[in-house]
Amino acid sequence: MSHTHTPALSFPPPLRTPPGPTERWWGLPLLREMRRDYLVFEARMHREFGDLCVMRLGYESAWNLMSPELVREALVGEHAHLIRWERGIEVFAQVLGKSVLVTEGETWQRQRRMLMPAFTPRRVTGYATLMTQAAQRVLDRQLPPGQAQATITMDELWSEATMDVILQVLFSHPAEGDAQRASEANRTLGEIGFREMFWPMTLPDWLPLPGKRAKRRALNTLRSLIQRHIGARGPDDAPDGSVQDLLGMLLSLRDEDSGAALTPQELFDQCMVTFQAGHDTTTSGLLWWSWLMAAHPEAAQRAADEVDEVLGSVTPTADDVTRLPWLQATLKEALRLYPPAPALMSRRTTASIQLGGWTIPKGAILRITPWTLHRNDHLFPQAEAFRPERFLGGAPPIPKGAWMPFGAGPRVCIGQHFAQMEMALLAAMLLQRFRLSVPPGAATPISQLHVTLKSAQPVRLVLQRRVGGPS
Repeated sequence: MSHTHTPALSFPPPLRTPPGPTERWWGLPLLREMRRDYLVFEARMHREFGDLCVMRLGYESAWNLMSPELVREALVGEHAHLIRWERGIEVFAQVLGKSVLVTEGETWQRQRRMLMPAFTPRRVTGYATLMTQAAQRVLDRQLPPGQAQATITMDELWSEATMDVILQVLFSHPAEGDAQRASEANRTLGEIGFREMFWPMTLPDWLPLPGKRAKRRALNTLRSLIQRHIGARGPDDAPDGSVQDLLGMLLSLRDEDSGAALTPQELFDQCMVTFQAGHDTTTSGLLWWSWLMAAHPEAAQRAADEVDEVLGSVTPTADDVTRLPWLQATLKEALRLYPPAPALMSRRTTASIQLGGWTIPKGAILRITPWTLHRNDHLFPQAEAFRPERFLGGAPPIPKGAWMPFGAGPRVCIGQHFAQMEMALLAAMLLQRFRLSVPPGAATPISQLHVTLKSAQPVRLVLQRRVGGPS
């Protein structure tokens, strides 16, 4: 009697660590690639290694989280065991001081608790009139009287508009010549800050090194502007909160536990972070929205028709924003394709945690890139295409955590309602006045990460005055 031998089934041994790029030269080639184009690098990591990969970067173990489930597990479920990457905090603190964007632990909790009342949806609606007054001044001087159209550098238009808005909302004062200097200072600090993220330490700013003089000048510009406006506010403006700008609100805040106000340094730092974030991120969002609308005239026409039907030539209010669903959808789709903060500040684990069945050790770095999530075809079919209908009622639901231009978890951007309302109001006001188009032969702008998302070259569009628009 013969017996047939059936070989035992064999399976590959389970991976002891997630996949990742080959380790060589302590990760220096990877760091060079990241510095050259961080977003392209992250997209390659996701394409080659999937939703979770690990790599050695110098002496750090870096874990890339590239699915909404993993990101939410980390930022929501395990937030108590995470702090922000120390080097990133060190770079930001040079500009933003000990503000809510920088602090950790009990200090951050106290600041966040105190600041929340200034940024609730209800409170933000109170800033709408200040926003539209500032935007109207800028938009109405884009074309000289009698001129039908012009090719405009949109980076400058939106930078000027959002700078005027944030100065008006913060201090009840128009830019008065501050806008251009402050915008240039913001851009300089963003470019230098991003470069410094890749350095192991920041050398003193007084050293005669490339970029140090520009950095000193930019910091002095912003600090002088903020201090001048704070110093102009009389002491009687603080106690009753009667001043309706954001500075008045900050002066009136009291800690619900101790009853203490913000210290002078905290007040300065919170003004600085509000000023920077309120200008830079909104400028980025509106810049890319403008390009997408000019490049997709049918979507732009539908938005203009909606604005005409709902508003006519009347200046929009906060209540009007919810009555413009298509315009809102175009803005959300622009934030998906071009999130102003396309890479969140990395986190460090303060204890061993579990994510997706993997054990991530204490001291590891977690890297989260909304840019990669937003351009994932499994989460957003035809992810590279501009399809605002994704965000309309009745559309297939977007996976929870897949769209996160403002972050997620307890450290979600405190100003997200402010930013979304400002973008909607300014976008509606632009469409009331102009039609957008791409100049003949213009190439698609190339995105570039400088802390926030910029265009490598100025974005120039044709603005054509609409007949019957606001005068």
